[in-house]
Parts: sequence; C-alpha cells; structure tokens
Amino acid sequence: MCINVLVANRGEIACRVLRACKEAGLGTVAVCAANDEGSLFTELADRVVMLQGDTIATTYLDQTQIIEAARSSGATAIHPGFGFLSERADFARAVADAGLIWIGPSPEAIEKMGDKMTARQTMRAAGVPVIPGEEVEEIDETAALEALRLAAERVGYPLLLKASSGGGGKGMRAVHDPADFEQAALGARREAVAAFGDGRIYIERLLSGSKHIEIQVLADAHGRTVHLGERECSVQRRHQKVFEEAPGPTMTPALREAMGSAAVAAAKAVNYVGAGTVEFLLATSGEFFFLEMNTRIQVEHPVTELVTGVDIVREQLRIAGGEAMSCGDLLIRGHAIEVRLYAEDAANGFLPAVGPLLVFRPPEGPGIRLDTGVREGDDVTPNYDPMLAKLIVWAPSRHEALQKMRRALDEFVVLGTTTNIRFLRELCDVPAVVSGTTTTTTIDDEWPNGWSPATNEDLVAASLLTASAAESLGLHQRTKAGASSEAGEAPSPFQTITRRFP
Repeated sequence: MCINVLVANRGEIACRVLRACKEAGLGTVAVCAANDEGSLFTELADRVVMLQGDTIATTYLDQTQIIEAARSSGATAIHPGFGFLSERADFARAVADAGLIWIGPSPEAIEKMGDKMTARQTMRAAGVPVIPGEEVEEIDETAALEALRLAAERVGYPLLLKASSGGGGKGMRAVHDPADFEQAALGARREAVAAFGDGRIYIERLLSGSKHIEIQVLADAHGRTVHLGERECSVQRRHQKVFEEAPGPTMTPALREAMGSAAVAAAKAVNYVGAGTVEFLLATSGEFFFLEMNTRIQVEHPVTELVTGVDIVREQLRIAGGEAMSCGDLLIRGHAIEVRLYAEDAANGFLPAVGPLLVFRPPEGPGIRLDTGVREGDDVTPNYDPMLAKLIVWAPSRHEALQKMRRALDEFVVLGTTTNIRFLRELCDVPAVVSGTTTTTTIDDEWPNGWSPATNEDLVAASLLTASAAESLGLHQRTKAGASSEAGEAPSPFQTITRRFP
C-alpha cells in the first residue's frame, strides 16, 4: 500500500482523493498554485507544496515541478485526479522513472486508449463493436483533406469529424451536407492542433437519437477485471455532460451483461490495471458501439459509488499498492443522479461567471451528497474550470431520486455569482428526463434557441431580497486563513425564498 500520496490536481477532485487517502490511513500532500493558496483542498492535506509560476502550464501542468514536489515532500505515490496530467502517458512514465507509484493505468494503456484512432483499431481486433467510420493517418493538410473527403463519401452523411487526440468536444464537428465538409474539416483540424498538437481527424457515422452509456471497470494486477454497471450520460451540452445517472433508466439485464462484457474485453485488450471507463453509444436499433475509454477517474463516478457501495478511489489506492480489489459480485441498489453546478450564465450561452461566493448553502438530508472544492466566502475566478460542485442524490427508485434532486436544487442557495441552478432545476422537469428517454440531443431538442428562465417579477424581487438579506447578515468574504464570519453560522432565510421558485 502507498504510504504518502501527492495529489497532482486541485479543487473538487483533489478534495475527493485527499479524503479517500485519509480514510485509508495514508499521508497526503497537495500541490498548490499561488492563486489557490488557502483553498479547501490545501486545508485537507497534511503537507502543501507551493508551485512556482503564474499559469496552468507553469504550475499544475509542470511535470518536472510536480515530481520534484513529491520527492521533496516525501511522497511515494502520485494520484492525478481527472483533467490536467491524468491521461498523459509521458507523465505516468516520468512518475515511474522517478521511483514513485503511479495511481493509474500503465503508460502503454493510456497511449493506446488516448489516441482515438488507435483505440478504434484495438477494439476492432478485440471484437468490441465500433461506430462505422474510417481513420485517416495523413498528416499533410492537403492530403488529409482529400483522404477525409473520400472517406466521408464511403461512410455517408450525416457524419462526425473527430480529433484522434480529442476530448471535451474539441476538434469535433458534425457535418450534414457535403457542401459544408471542407470548412468543417479544416476547422476541426485547426482546433485539434491548437488543443492537442495533433491535427489528425477521423470520421464516424452520426447516430441520431442515441444514448450515451458508459461502463465503469476496475482491474487489478492479480488478473481480475470487473465492471460496476452502467451510467447514462446522454444529457449533454456541446458534448459536455450535464446530468448523469445510474443505473440507466432503460437498461435491461441482458444489455447490461453484453455492454459490461464488451467493456471488460476492451480493458483486457490493453492489459488495463486500475479504474477506467468505457464509453458507448446505444443506437435506437438496440446496437451499441464503442466510443472511447477514459483512463482515469470520471467526474460522474459518484453515482456508481452510491448504487454499488464501492469506493472507486479507495479501490484505485488498493490496486496501485499491489493489493487485490475488494469489491465482489455486482449488486445495484436504488438509483443515483448527479448534476454539475457551474458558475455560468445559462441564459447567456452558458458563459462562465465570476464573483465572490457571498452565500453558498448546499441542501442537506438523507441521500444527498455534495462533492465540491469551494466554500462560502471563496472567490470564483476565470483561472480554472467554472464547476463549483457536483450534487448527487440517492433514493430507492428513480422517481424518488428525481424528486429528491428537485428538492435539493430548490434549496441550494448561491449568491454573489451567477450559476446554472435554475437551468438544472428546469431540466429535471423536461419530459424526456422524467421518462428516462433522454438522448444526446435532449437539451438542443428542448431549447433549440437556447435556454432562458421564465419571466417572473416575483423572482426578481426574491433575488433583491436575498441580496439585501445577505448584506444585512454581514456575509463577508472568507479570509485567506479560511475563517468564516460569525454571521455565517446564523439561521438562513434563503431556503424558503428560493423554494417558491423552482
């Protein structure tokens, strides 16, 4: 078992990993950029190493500096969380070369699954179904465009252009008309070069009306590979997940077994060891196709934890320490739903928002979990991703879980910056969400011209009232030392006001 773990990340996922390490009896080290000093995750660690630099590239992405932080602090292992360096094979290799334990899969597995074209070829060889399409290896732009055009004619329209090194929707374009192909291909290539330094693009058939289903897998070094069932992540905006749940509301035991077996086969095909997620598209025909494998912990892992009782981060620590995983046969209990709370203006194209968290009052009660890296009094800045928290609920049935999520969002109060809480609350009442028949186009279908809240003069009045109440209570910004104001302990008048306006 690892003894001291350095978490090469920040915010919510750093808090999640640090707490899991403490529960496992491990020492913890956080790395911290200057603009994160005093953040919640730094207070959870036994030791904090300050990173020199003033950008993400010179702090959280500086591999040499992070490995040196591990050495100087006495850490024996590094957990990368998600994002940043989590799927960088060169970093995983550098960690091992430094004599440290890498809490993740091998560099070779990361490389094979990180390159989407290589992953498709590997899955075909393993008998895992992939979306019909073609890979184009040409690097020269002129030759690549011609090869892509010919491939598009064979694949047929509508289609998706996707970056081989892509993720998060970058380097991706949907093309419905051949006349738009060249411009879309050029745009995808240039975006891919800017984001990943790799302009290679491949083509997939665009499967309309599909569901996005992912399977959580775990594999240890003792030859055991298992899956923990599925998560449905169909509700997306610009290829970014918004609403996730487990189990899938339309999943059958037979389909779960088939997709789970395919996910296990995918992991075994690259000799995978650790926690990973195999993503599939489930077509209206009932066929499913491999999309990609994420070689790290996923943002939405809590819904799987709540329905299976498996602490996935704890299993990562066991596996990295050479132990056998502790989970037994798959047993799914109840239903879990997760939404992502962002500092963003949903009514203005979901633009990121900034400002102080004058009030940050999460809901409470049985079956409610909040994974966050912020507290009341913190500042939301443009330096990092604007996700404030993940709100997760569990209940014995999907209907009860959805009702619990509605109640939780009604009671969640944030003042000082704009959030997407009202959008998430309205999303819970969308017919496709209520019935569980969501697809990857649900948000666009429901709000083709963009989302905007219903005009409500009472809501405006309530907003003014809550702002006034916040000022009268003296809710001032938390100091760098993390001290909360005396008024922060006072009974809140905000929940009652917010609850009237779902």
